[in-house]
Amino acid sequence: MASSTLSPVTPSQLCSSKSGMYCPSQSLFLKPMMMRSGKLGWGKDQRMKVSCMATSVPADDRVPDMGKRELMNLLLLGAVSLPTAIMVVPYAAFFVPPGLGGGTGGTVAKDALGNDVLADVWLKNHGPGDRTLTQGLKGDPTYLVVEKDRTLATYGINAVCTHLGCVVPWNPAENKFICPCHGSQYNNQGMVVRGPAPLSLALAHADIDEGKVVFVPWVETDFRTGEDPWWA
Repeated sequence: MASSTLSPVTPSQLCSSKSGMYCPSQSLFLKPMMMRSGKLGWGKDQRMKVSCMATSVPADDRVPDMGKRELMNLLLLGAVSLPTAIMVVPYAAFFVPPGLGGGTGGTVAKDALGNDVLADVWLKNHGPGDRTLTQGLKGDPTYLVVEKDRTLATYGINAVCTHLGCVVPWNPAENKFICPCHGSQYNNQGMVVRGPAPLSLALAHADIDEGKVVFVPWVETDFRTGEDPWWA
């Protein structure tokens, strides 16, 4: 059996167990061997026979290098980031108003049940002169207008009163929008005709894209007043 020279080890460096002693600094396991007499001890006249159960390993080889540490950190970061992104993205998308995308700024109109408004279906269920609320830009209640020739008007009327923000209902008997909060009145196109509301109801373009009604911000001159739109 090949012998090797071991550096001196102090008693404090030895870890004892039922089966032997272990030296962490030398990575050695010393196993006591029974003497012929069957006795094991540390007396003056007795010697212990030990066998080397492991080889000495330099301490530097047992410590991961910086490259391995960085790799482990990157793997840990990736393991945490991926599930987080999967959970956060749908949650954030929930708060984004539905739209067509592509930079048009358009929003598909929604009916009272939250379904997309299909132009053909809408016209079958709403007659000439009808003004019914839908969900428009930024979620604002917006009237779709059916013209006398049974076509959709190219504009939608925002139902939010310009006085204190109440939703203004359509009154077909009066052919006007009449606010129930403070009595403001608007004509059938949403132009203010009686205060205390200071301004007309806002407009939005009502376009049709692939059969769906789409509201687009109105930034042109207000055709009712000939002035720049106050809401743009």
